[in-house]
Amino acid sequence: MNKLTPLLVSGILLFGAAACTDGAKTSADAPNSTTTTENAASPPAVANVQKTQSDATSEIRQAQANSDIRAREQRNNITGGDAIRADGDLQSEVRSKLEVNITKGLLTVDAKDGVVTVAGTVPNQEDLAKIEPLAKEIKGVKTVNVTATVAPAVPASP
Repeated sequence: MNKLTPLLVSGILLFGAAACTDGAKTSADAPNSTTTTENAASPPAVANVQKTQSDATSEIRQAQANSDIRAREQRNNITGGDAIRADGDLQSEVRSKLEVNITKGLLTVDAKDGVVTVAGTVPNQEDLAKIEPLAKEIKGVKTVNVTATVAPAVPASP
């Protein structure tokens, strides 16, 4: 029995790991860097942005993102508050928060040692003004550098 237990546990863990290989699709279309040189108006980029925007505007997606943010904050509180946060965790949380609250923006988020940089474009001044307060709602964010600009949305080509 002592030899069978580790074998069963390893089999269950292996099965679980294989079942979880499909990655999360929360921000798959968002760029990973604030210094991308890709032309944002290129047809594939516009199509990806429109797909992400329509996904972000759905009520289900907004509820899911808010739930994810609350869960991360609860996990962070349990593990020691906002003392030390991984850059990737901060980047992901800020990106999720901005996706839900600024649905027509084309924003990239970068985080390093609690300093968050948000670049890209938003459709109006009101959305631009929302970026810093929304980002600061995430625990662990010390400073927010907003390099985003106001630019009208690119119309979809037929």
